[in-house]
Amino acid sequence: MDTKDVARTTIDDQLDALVALSHRIHAHPELKFEEEQSSKWTAGLLADAGLPVEFGIYDLPTAFSTRVGNGPLHIAICAEYDALPGIGHACGHNIIAASAVGAGLALARLADDLGITVTVIGTPAEEGGGGKVMLLERGAFDGVHAAMMVHPGPVDVLEPRVSAVAHFEVRYTGRESHAAAAPQLGVNAADAFTVAQTAIGLLRQHLRSTDQVHGFIAHGGDAPNIVPAHTEGRWMVRASTIAELGEVRPRIEHCFEAGSIATGAALAIEDVSPVYSHMEHDHGLAAAYRANSETLGRDYDTGAQMTFSTDMGNVSLAMPSIHPCIAIESGGAMNHQPEFAAACINASADRAVRESAIGMAWTAIDAATSSLRERLLAPAG
Repeated sequence: MDTKDVARTTIDDQLDALVALSHRIHAHPELKFEEEQSSKWTAGLLADAGLPVEFGIYDLPTAFSTRVGNGPLHIAICAEYDALPGIGHACGHNIIAASAVGAGLALARLADDLGITVTVIGTPAEEGGGGKVMLLERGAFDGVHAAMMVHPGPVDVLEPRVSAVAHFEVRYTGRESHAAAAPQLGVNAADAFTVAQTAIGLLRQHLRSTDQVHGFIAHGGDAPNIVPAHTEGRWMVRASTIAELGEVRPRIEHCFEAGSIATGAALAIEDVSPVYSHMEHDHGLAAAYRANSETLGRDYDTGAQMTFSTDMGNVSLAMPSIHPCIAIESGGAMNHQPEFAAACINASADRAVRESAIGMAWTAIDAATSSLRERLLAPAG
């Protein structure tokens, strides 16, 4: 039996447990940095197979790593398991976690024969927390030559458009007053947001088509007869590259400054996570993944595309990386919709767990046994 057959057999032997893990995480959604059960269940399946697990790595309580093998080529598989507020696993991180475990189990069995080191890294808080950025900066990816993960979506996409993004909180502070008896004594912090959102709406005409801005007001006041003195909201600004993000973000911040100037409310802007970079897909690894995925019945010739942001982008700037999307049957629903969350435990989602795991394992085997190996091991620069 060749190595790819061994990898597939290992994953198929563990498939019931992998699918059960996916469904269990889905049934117990946990928000960024709060994935206490999800991370333990994910790491636990690796530990149950006899793999060493280090938990709470790099001062992140819900991060973990499992390292197997001592070969010179070091490959990392990234697991995600955080959910979204209100709509649970509407991005399918339950599938990501289970497929990462499957790939890790398959490669652990083959690491010595392939001359590789395999690390499965449990990365918390992809949804606006930047767990991978923190792990990258603190050394979790040191010595890694290639990193990979596979993300569910409504279509198969080999190299999705991954935008750079900044996440920040905006707060205005004004002054309360009776809205009828003495409105002239108040400073309306809600009006500041109205001015800012109007300015952003007008600015959109002059932004690049790849620039995006969106957000929501989390607190707009306390009572209709009190001039609002404290308002706050969360916003995201995206651009196709980290450099373009650096150009567009100040223009958006000027819109918030306009609200402050117009109303007299004090403005505070604070990042709520590290900035996410755009993604630079490694074309050689992506080509290998495509060939392996097509062997499993996937089709990348549809012209479909997806645009989103992920902290995997930061990893991709530090080392060769891939982040393909694998299709599940969602009835036309897109990620971050309740209908997509419901689809993330259907039969096609369970199939995606298997095929993502096999696709990553086979791609790692190709990286270890083809000309990719020499390139990945070559010193940077």
